[in-house]
Amino acid sequence: MKKQILAASLFAMSTGAFAGSHGASCGSVQIADMNWASASLIANIDRFILENAFGCEAELVPGDTVPTSTSMIEKQQPDIAPELWTNSFKEGLEKAVAEGKLSVAGKVFSDGGEEGFWVPKYMVEKDASLATIEGIKAHPELFPHPEDSSKAGFVGCPAGWGCQITSGNLHKALKLADANFELVDPGSAAGLDGSIARAYERGEGWFGYYWAPTAILGKYEMVKVDFGSGVDEQHFLDCIYKADCQDPKPSMYPSSPVSTYTTSALADRAPAVMDYLAKRAFTNAQLNSLLAWMDENQADGEIAMEYFLNEHADVWKSWLTAEAAAKVEGAL
Repeated sequence: MKKQILAASLFAMSTGAFAGSHGASCGSVQIADMNWASASLIANIDRFILENAFGCEAELVPGDTVPTSTSMIEKQQPDIAPELWTNSFKEGLEKAVAEGKLSVAGKVFSDGGEEGFWVPKYMVEKDASLATIEGIKAHPELFPHPEDSSKAGFVGCPAGWGCQITSGNLHKALKLADANFELVDPGSAAGLDGSIARAYERGEGWFGYYWAPTAILGKYEMVKVDFGSGVDEQHFLDCIYKADCQDPKPSMYPSSPVSTYTTSALADRAPAVMDYLAKRAFTNAQLNSLLAWMDENQADGEIAMEYFLNEHADVWKSWLTAEAAAKVEGAL
């Protein structure tokens, strides 16, 4: 009996030491769980994969773009921000990377974040010119203002959002008021989404701002309107993004860089995790579909993570080695 106890103790010690060495390069990892659906989904995916493929002690912590970025720079916590839309904090992030405080693990959206003015696909199928700004300006009667039928309506962003500034400046640049289009404040995110849903359910006209990847563009087929201007990224930075832009010019929205950032400490101690994060990316079409599923099933990030890992193994296995993928599959 003494020999058996001794053997069991030695086995426990050896396996414990092995587990410790296996997870030593990763250790405890905090992951920012941002307060929107795609970011929460990706944070939960990262937590499950880091725990089961790499032996990390992964923990989700609440986050948002600027507070999380600031905390990572000043306190080196959390360790990972899975989905940072960097335009709103570009200078601070670039400086932190240059100073060796943060690392860019890779693009989380392979297509980049997409913004634009949109119309329902069924309208373009009836009249292809409605995929252009000139075609829309020629037919204001197809887009009645929700509160004044004598005017046309362009649905912008809720007050206080960054896109309220850009959509307002582009409304001016494209001379939409001259074509009788009044800028409509939807009041809230729910109001903006609801306006698209109502138009689709009734087969009515809708013209306004939206972005991807989102559940709405996963549920309702929309066509991005071509301004015929191309993209002037510098003008966007110098003017369109600014509330005091005096002379906005037409420009399509530049692709928004959306990346995964980590602390330099994590990048130094866990190269295998960094390799995974560099490969872990979604197309906008993939995320639109996943977000639509989340919306339809009232699923949070954790439930959606389980759905994704079970139903889309072909996607996530491409991010991992065969050995790591087998561990994740076993955990599922």
